[in-house]
Amino acid sequence: MKVQAKDKILVTGCAGFVGMHLCHSLLKDGFFVYGIDNMNTYYEKSLKFNRLKNIDSFPNFEYSIVDLRNLPEVQKIFKKFGPQKVVNLAAQAGVQYSIK
Repeated sequence: MKVQAKDKILVTGCAGFVGMHLCHSLLKDGFFVYGIDNMNTYYEKSLKFNRLKNIDSFPNFEYSIVDLRNLPEVQKIFKKFGPQKVVNLAAQAGVQYSIK
């Protein structure tokens, strides 16, 4: 993926372990990042909110608590933010939990 400095990058799963670290790296490099996470309860929500605290202080970061299955909300975010790139790290943790 070729990126230009100051590209707008949308990251799904931004409150997950990998998503948060990717956002942090992109933000340090000067990218504008919009994160999406549904904050499901497979893991403690406080863990996810603590991860977001690590990156929420960057002025070039915004996030929304949105389920990717909510197409109208996702479309609003795309229209508002206008990302040049999307990194999809959203996933449902736990095999049994994911098939319920």
